[in-house]
Amino acid sequence: MRCWEPHDAERLKEAVDSSLDHLRPWLPWAHEAPLPVGEVVDLLRSFRGRFDLGQDFVYGILSPDESEVLGGTGLHTRRGEGVFEIGYWIRTSRAGEGLATESTAALTRVAFELCGVGRVEIRADPANEPSKAIPRKLGFVEEATLRRVAHCSGGSPLQADAVVFALLRDEFTPAGELEAFNAVGVPLR
Repeated sequence: MRCWEPHDAERLKEAVDSSLDHLRPWLPWAHEAPLPVGEVVDLLRSFRGRFDLGQDFVYGILSPDESEVLGGTGLHTRRGEGVFEIGYWIRTSRAGEGLATESTAALTRVAFELCGVGRVEIRADPANEPSKAIPRKLGFVEEATLRRVAHCSGGSPLQADAVVFALLRDEFTPAGELEAFNAVGVPLR
């Protein structure tokens, strides 16, 4: 996982465009696709800018040689100070391989250990069983179903419910190794 770069645009476009039927029921931004590659470049520039300014942290999930975009994820700041929301998507051809679970586990650890937040949330459509399985596997607590707070599968705003999962810093137990680097490749810690 790493921050998106403008040169990822063609690979990202291919991953999204090949997965639209899989993504549209759950992700409002998928209703805007397919986008011209120039618009994808602009989007990635905005992701990079907000990342570098510490405003929002959108990551690409790429194959080890970076030849294929496997999906995307992020530590989103929209829930307020001291809270990150993790979102994720995986391209259709790689769904079911545990990539979203692995990336979510890593970002949860980054949120608590490197960023020092007190709470991490995940929100999922009540009907999206694969998405709800991820926070459950990682020990998140299902706190509530909020009514009409999300975009519905057709893209209409504030028409769908969302299940909220949360993990608090004192509930978190790290597992495995974590390698994190800054923008110039220097290890963090």
